[in-house]
Amino acid sequence: KVHSCFTSLALVLLGLAVPPVWGQHRDVSVKEAVVVAVSPPAVDVGVKVLKQGGNAVDAAVAVALAMSVTWPEAGNIGGGGFMMVLPVQGKEPVCVEYRETAPAAATSGMFTLQEKPHSAKYVGTPGTVRGLVLAHQKFGTMPWKALVEPAVKLAAEGFLVDAALAKSLNGVLKTSPEFTELQRVFAPPAGRQTWQAGDLLRQPDLAKTLQQIADHGADGFYQGAVAEKLVAEMKAGNGIITLADLAAYQAKIRTPIHGTYRGYDIYGPPPPSSGGICLVMMLNLLEPHQLTAQPGEPNAAPRWSADTMHLMIESMRRAYRARAEFLGDGDFVKIPEKLTSKAYALELAKSMDLQRATPSEKLAGEIPLVDESESTTHFSVVDGRGMAVSNTYTLEHSFGSRLVVRGAGFLLNNEMGDFNRVPGHTDRNGLIGTKPNVAEPGKRMLSSQCPILVVKDGRLALVTGSPGGRTIINTVLCNVVNKIDFQMTLRQAVDSPRLHHQWFPDVVRFEGIGREDYAAQLKELQTRGHHLAPSAHRQGDAHSIEIDPETQWRAGAADQRLDGKAAGF
Repeated sequence: KVHSCFTSLALVLLGLAVPPVWGQHRDVSVKEAVVVAVSPPAVDVGVKVLKQGGNAVDAAVAVALAMSVTWPEAGNIGGGGFMMVLPVQGKEPVCVEYRETAPAAATSGMFTLQEKPHSAKYVGTPGTVRGLVLAHQKFGTMPWKALVEPAVKLAAEGFLVDAALAKSLNGVLKTSPEFTELQRVFAPPAGRQTWQAGDLLRQPDLAKTLQQIADHGADGFYQGAVAEKLVAEMKAGNGIITLADLAAYQAKIRTPIHGTYRGYDIYGPPPPSSGGICLVMMLNLLEPHQLTAQPGEPNAAPRWSADTMHLMIESMRRAYRARAEFLGDGDFVKIPEKLTSKAYALELAKSMDLQRATPSEKLAGEIPLVDESESTTHFSVVDGRGMAVSNTYTLEHSFGSRLVVRGAGFLLNNEMGDFNRVPGHTDRNGLIGTKPNVAEPGKRMLSSQCPILVVKDGRLALVTGSPGGRTIINTVLCNVVNKIDFQMTLRQAVDSPRLHHQWFPDVVRFEGIGREDYAAQLKELQTRGHHLAPSAHRQGDAHSIEIDPETQWRAGAADQRLDGKAAGF
């Protein structure tokens, strides 16, 4: 499944100085704190919380809630996600998992391939509010209400729309005429047909909902008036979420997936995310291969040599094939522990030809193939106390289900579409129907979200993640390889073109397609049997942060593919 819009945000906090900011506010190098996000008003909220003495989780909670106001296509209180937390430098990270769940009335046969996933039927029980509350209860230091109030103010008083948000709003309004509440809540200023940069966006209904959350915590969302309005929306659209589903929802503390790569420790989210397992699998497959020249050897191969691309594609192909066979909600299915082991990677590597592409169909094995007749946002945080956060949360598609809860002002996800919609139907176009990820009551749908923490010798080195549906994991892989193998600057790593393969469809997507400087490499890939997409596409939105191992200064880079701002002190 292709996700139409995922966004990303990153925050890093520690130290104490104000060095220069350059590059249209998209790069910053600071001693103490930096916030990098797609939404400038949310960046400002995060910086203010940090200046008030809040820690990384405090800032993450405040930014997540602000994004529900200022970046509605992905920021949310009606979705779910994963928050990776490094409590203290040198300690083991934990994962606060708040993925949406299937309501009690869900069944494996409730979906068809023909229907559009923009309806109440596709809404999963939201997890964001409980997840943020759990993270705050376990790690936060500031009063809960103080972290919600900035979002309340942004919704009630309004904020100035920038060019990226104007484009986002205009796009969804144009393509969603049947969603009357969405049209009403996000209508352009009186007398105008479209949004323009500099317009004021106010959301009074959302402000009231956020005030309930500020006053009553999770109960302000999962019980009372807000919950009743959500359930009324379900009944009006033949959805299946009930008050009992909302009351029963729980976020969870989980142990992250841990792997190593060339002396670095990689920590990612565990199931129901496939991100951590697939990333570690791919890194394990790449590690035995020398991607760059060693001291005293001839010049290193260029970053996007045909050999490097071939190895990455074949690693992606095998990890995504394993994703289809094995991965789902670990509370419902047993996931083999071997998947992240170096030994398993060596076994998988035996099927890799270093000169020729392996047809994806050849790897299907026991998965029968049927003949055929994206919104998320990521943010990351590190503070002066040694705490780090890497968080990704989502509505699924851009603006989720496009259903705004009437009288409550917030968008609902369409996350049920992340289950394997038709059991047994796996095809060459990328639809997966394997058993581990079919819908069941209370089950969490499989995700590709991949917020990660990279640690070197016990010290944080990199905080990153991305939006992008199934491309997320491969975007993160590209960033890790750019930094660790090719020693790029953070800006170079973020700007470098990205590569994607997901087993099926058996097609290589590359942001450099059509560029003369990659023509020779791409021609060589075709000679080796790879099938290239006909044109380039934008992949991800990976606002990232790195920590200099010597000075411990923090560098933040906003991804220029969409929009963003880096700010700090």
